[in-house]
Amino acid sequence: MAQEQAGTRLPAGKPRSVRLPKGERRAQLLAAAQEVFVANGYHGAAMDEIAEVAKVSKPVLYQHFPSKRELYLALLDSHLAELTELLLDALGSTTDNKLRVQATMKAYFEFIAKDDQAHRLVFESDLINDQDVAARLETFNATYADAIARVIAEDTKLPHIEATLLGRALAGMAQVSARYWLETAGNLDLEVASELIYRLAWRGISRFPKES
Repeated sequence: MAQEQAGTRLPAGKPRSVRLPKGERRAQLLAAAQEVFVANGYHGAAMDEIAEVAKVSKPVLYQHFPSKRELYLALLDSHLAELTELLLDALGSTTDNKLRVQATMKAYFEFIAKDDQAHRLVFESDLINDQDVAARLETFNATYADAIARVIAEDTKLPHIEATLLGRALAGMAQVSARYWLETAGNLDLEVASELIYRLAWRGISRFPKES
């Protein structure tokens, strides 16, 4: 756009928007959007403010994201993809199911600890009942729960539908407990919190009958 082209004269007082590779610019805009969405909620956020926080013009913002909705969905997709990868990596990090449960619970807590704004954006948004947002969250929950269910079914020989129910329960346990841990504002150590939830989960799952 004009403000990003070399040699263009800008109005006095207007900072020049440095030309960035497309990937870097997109990451910059998503970071600014996250800050504004978390502070104001989806409905209270304005593209003007997001452009201002990103230090770009509105045309530059709209060039990458034609609407506030597309910007929010892109941000949601990015965070859900990152969290899914972390959890699946934790599940695949060992063949010892006890250690799998431990690693998976810890990965969930570490995701929140690294970026609590991302977690709030994903799970506490005022757009959470939107059809497209809800579909994305269900895909994430199903992927996570199904991965856990496969481990449970292999270890306990339970039918798939029963293992999936337990997978959903464990996924919900991680999500709800991690959200509460976030509210403790540092008064509960991450290692202690994730270890407590892991022990609760494992003591329940490990008692299911295995194939004789």
